[in-house]
Amino acid sequence: MRSAINTAARKTPAWLLYLVLPMPGLAVFYLGLTNQLGPEPINVLERDLGEFALRLLIAGLAITPLFRFAKINLVKFRRALGIMAFVYVFAHLLVWLLLDVQIVSQIWADILKRPYITIGMVAFLLMIPLVATSNDWSVRRLGPSWRTLHKLTYVVAILGAVHFVMLSKGFQLEPLIYLAVVISFVATRIPQWRKSLLRA
Repeated sequence: MRSAINTAARKTPAWLLYLVLPMPGLAVFYLGLTNQLGPEPINVLERDLGEFALRLLIAGLAITPLFRFAKINLVKFRRALGIMAFVYVFAHLLVWLLLDVQIVSQIWADILKRPYITIGMVAFLLMIPLVATSNDWSVRRLGPSWRTLHKLTYVVAILGAVHFVMLSKGFQLEPLIYLAVVISFVATRIPQWRKSLLRA
């Protein structure tokens, strides 16, 4: 099974993800345009786009544990997952800005007064340097600093999961599961970070 997955991964070009991964977002946009998202289509659109982004972040986090513990090598897809997660977060933000709030003064007030929006905005801002350096030139230019910078991915994922939990109304199990999964993936990295600090 592991060998079959690795063989399939080697034969699958990473660029294919840039064609496949936008499809859920385009589908939900289509449903919104055709009035198939229920009585609160903007809220559904916001939530779905944000949830797609979080799923892609989690998929990216899963790649290292899969390689370390199961010897399944999907590393070549990590960049595409991260970039597409940013695309979904950006779309999520645009829907909130342009379709939900619309009033500039209210946008700023919400960022300052509503903690879950503040957290979401911080996560988005942290993603900008990550996506800006998700290219071979930046890897060569930054050297070891590139890996240090991209550890922000873990912070972004935690903030994104917390944002999802906080905006959910009432007790909902799904956002808590996302948060638990993110924390568990981050926890698998702690021993390695500890060893790196000790060596330093």
